Amino acid sequence: MRKFKVLGLMSGTSLDGVDLALCSFSFLNGRWNFSIDRAETVPYSPEMEKQLLTIASSTAEEFALFDSQLGAYFGKLCSTFLKGEKVDLIASHGHTVFHQPEIFFTKQIGTGAAIYAATGISTACDFRSVDVFLGGQGAPLVPLGDRELFSQYDYRINLGGIANTSFEKEGRSLAYDICAVNQVFNYVAQQKGLVYDDGGKIASEGNFNESLYNYLNNLAYFQQSPPKSLGREWVEKNILNLVANYSLDDFQCTFAHHVAFQLAESIENKNGIILFSGGGAYNTFLMNVLQEKLPLATIEFSDKAITEFKEALIFAFLGLLGALKKHTSLASVTGAKHDSLSMALYGDFIQ
Repeated sequence: MRKFKVLGLMSGTSLDGVDLALCSFSFLNGRWNFSIDRAETVPYSPEMEKQLLTIASSTAEEFALFDSQLGAYFGKLCSTFLKGEKVDLIASHGHTVFHQPEIFFTKQIGTGAAIYAATGISTACDFRSVDVFLGGQGAPLVPLGDRELFSQYDYRINLGGIANTSFEKEGRSLAYDICAVNQVFNYVAQQKGLVYDDGGKIASEGNFNESLYNYLNNLAYFQQSPPKSLGREWVEKNILNLVANYSLDDFQCTFAHHVAFQLAESIENKNGIILFSGGGAYNTFLMNVLQEKLPLATIEFSDKAITEFKEALIFAFLGLLGALKKHTSLASVTGAKHDSLSMALYGDFIQ
């Protein structure tokens, strides 16, 4: 039985840092087994966080340069994290700057070529582009990994910068982006001089604003049927631009109720078993509001490593699948013309 060791990298829209997860995978008796051997989140420096926030409005030259610089930074992080340990593959999601699949446009920066050059380890990257050019949303990509690694749950919901869900229905894997989460929670917290809203404390001290709540829930995106996905641009235009019009505490409180409502709406089987992961799972206020909306559901959290590093784990797995020349993207999820191997690979992967 061949065991593969893969280092997964994830940089999310919440901008809380780069997740690195060293994972082991093996295939036995028709199913994949995995472990997260060790993992770490490396926060961005204030300077790099500012660059990530503003790079979308830069010149073409500045954008291309930062893409290379971020890739070199990722490569350095990988080398430091591995400390010479041998692995089969590095799989990097990169950092999404643009995502507008309706015009065949998606871009994740932090070029994999720089990671491969820095480490000498085969590097998988660019997981969204082929799917987008096949008419798909290029997202979410996690569902394939959810299906193979977490099939014991009815729903798998990740609460990162943007919440996404995956589930199976009538033998098909389905998934979509539900709503913004930490991209907004963190933005509000930062207006108060905090990095994030610890446990939802800011939200807990605010008052519920019904008109704002109704406005958020009536945004056009929430009336659309899947497949659908969200990007940074949509969140900035439709939600972050509203924050200045309200008390920060009231906005945070109301937005938490909005998120809980959208999460509950995404659950068709109200008696289902739901696995939550991502930083939003630690938002006690949000999770309490959600439990009130789903009193019959079983809400579960995995161990700390999976809760915090599930997306890095999944992209490590997708990188491995792609390196093994298997599909990494499901048309039933993204709406593409067909399933595809949507991934670039630098270096020679030895099976």
